[in-house]
Amino acid sequence: MKIIPLAEGWFTVDKTKQFVPFNSSHDQLRDRPAGSLLVEIQPFVVCTAKEVILLDTGLGYEIDGMLQLHINLRNAGINPLSVTKVILSHLHKDHCGGMIKMKEEFIEPAFPNATYYVQEAELQHALQHIGPSYPAAPVEWLASFEKVVRLQGDHTIDGLISCAMSGGHARFHQSILISENNEFIFYGGDEAPQLQQMRHRFVAKYDFDGRRAMELRQQWWNQGEQEGWTFLFYHDVKNPSFSFQQS
Repeated sequence: MKIIPLAEGWFTVDKTKQFVPFNSSHDQLRDRPAGSLLVEIQPFVVCTAKEVILLDTGLGYEIDGMLQLHINLRNAGINPLSVTKVILSHLHKDHCGGMIKMKEEFIEPAFPNATYYVQEAELQHALQHIGPSYPAAPVEWLASFEKVVRLQGDHTIDGLISCAMSGGHARFHQSILISENNEFIFYGGDEAPQLQQMRHRFVAKYDFDGRRAMELRQQWWNQGEQEGWTFLFYHDVKNPSFSFQQS
């Protein structure tokens, strides 16, 4: 399998949940509103023998009228029309913004040839909590889009992708394990967001259930070491992946 990180860069986010681009060469965190956090954004594409799988979709920012996610894909030699599956760990704005393209007052799927996968419970929760964390446009669009598979808990897609309800960062968050020819690629979304977090035990205040997220990280890391997984890190641009097959 081929892994392609699609880094969107660094951003700061404060209590308003607005993501503001951050350039480390000249921006200073102290100049941002009090309580601002520095966040890295990085969706992934995984190419298997028959599938082009997009894991989460970034913020949905545009550059000169084109989705940054589309630009990143094309720079990696992938036509966005070739994406076959879009799998969403959860629907917080920094993970679902690039699902759609805004064209004047119309909304179009950013990946019209793909099937989208989301936990039904997460979709319903997002619809009931539209606001700073769950943006109206992509969430409401997803609820009406015909090419959506609404997963009911743990589910295996085409014998290739295992989606498991994890519920640590968000109440209905899911983890994703892709396996092909004895190769395993694991994506834990915001419950396994950075390499350093996999190596340390701590409870994060921003998680729905921080203790569960901590325990899941330890469980996944141990299993990954035993089975030779490659981990993908959505919020770690400097360390996009780690493979026990190569360690």
